[in-house]
Amino acid sequence: MADPVAVPPGLPVVIVGGLHADARRAAVARLLADVPGSVVLHHDLATAAAGTVVRTIRDASGILDAGEAPLVNDCACCALREDLVPELERLRDAGGTRLAVVELWDSVEPKAMAEVVTAGGLTVTGVITAVDPALVLPYLGNGDDLADGGLAAAATDQRTVADTFARQLEYAPVLAIAEAVADSVADSVADSDADSPEADDEDRELLKQLHPTARQVPIGRGAPAGPVGDGLTVPTPRLRPLSPLAQAALAGFDVEAAAAAQHPACALLPAEADAHGVATLVWNRRRPFHPERLYAALEDLTCAAARSRGRFWLADKPDTLFHWDAAGGALCVESAGPWLASLPDAAWEMVPPVRRAAAALDWDAEHGDRCQHLVFTSPGLDRDGLERLLESCLLTDAEYAAGPDAWQRLPHAFDTLLEV
Repeated sequence: MADPVAVPPGLPVVIVGGLHADARRAAVARLLADVPGSVVLHHDLATAAAGTVVRTIRDASGILDAGEAPLVNDCACCALREDLVPELERLRDAGGTRLAVVELWDSVEPKAMAEVVTAGGLTVTGVITAVDPALVLPYLGNGDDLADGGLAAAATDQRTVADTFARQLEYAPVLAIAEAVADSVADSVADSDADSPEADDEDRELLKQLHPTARQVPIGRGAPAGPVGDGLTVPTPRLRPLSPLAQAALAGFDVEAAAAAQHPACALLPAEADAHGVATLVWNRRRPFHPERLYAALEDLTCAAARSRGRFWLADKPDTLFHWDAAGGALCVESAGPWLASLPDAAWEMVPPVRRAAAALDWDAEHGDRCQHLVFTSPGLDRDGLERLLESCLLTDAEYAAGPDAWQRLPHAFDTLLEV
């Protein structure tokens, strides 16, 4: 028998999100069934065009309460932020709720909500993204704007399906795996009216390589099992322990560590892998990119893999760490602050310890933490061709030998892209 899970003090809050709506609903239903006394708080942002956000609170028996939260600055996601913590506090103060499940609306990202709940003085004990493995590649390949599918969280929301799904997937330490479930969004993504197909080995391998550190918890295809026991602990041997999903929901969650794991300077990126037709290429170099040649290669590099991410170094901007984030055929490049090697010693005290530790592990005597560290994951990845293309974008031996002063006189090809 597995060890029982103790109830944290106060009101435990687990956040369940994901664009795979039916998988998400299946995970939430499983938690309601497996954790007696649990309730689900959900804000439906689909009604935002009418000026309101619909809030519901339900348990395993049905809806307990419903109401509306007014828009804030014409932003449905802002309304969610303003309404979420007060509602959770109300549940906590009323007593009787053993676990609060925050079911996020389709395109809401768990990082922002976990930080809002924690800043409000409540305890996030788990963050879970629900996934159907058969839908991972279609979603990563969908470069459509969320607004085109009615999934934007605000009038100014310019995110795409692919980049939103990637962030939802990679932030959560736990993935609830629900295979072969129907999904209305998937129908438009995959251009099919049928239910999601069965996942195959390639689908599962892609998911594994995209987020190798995640704990994957299968939740099956059928209806959830009925409640077990009468609380969040197992007081007698005759009662079954909490399900794996319920245990994951109460395992604990560190918001600061999760944020650090997403920062390009210290992110735990996937390792080299090659299995079931899916490969991950990890490309590290200690020579800067020629800005003009890299800019010319951006389209080919972006389309070379279903997902790519990491940090990189431009020769003409030696002090700036750049973040590479690509999915769905679209690339986001932005400054992620300075390389630590560019800072004076006195400024290091202001740098988070996790950032300093990550830099120390990969410190170079000449260049410090400056490096190229890009990771590409995809079925059918052309590793050799991709490596050749990346190598061609680096400074040549002659350009490198000219030194940093000459590098900064190279064409500033990224200025327009970075809106400098």
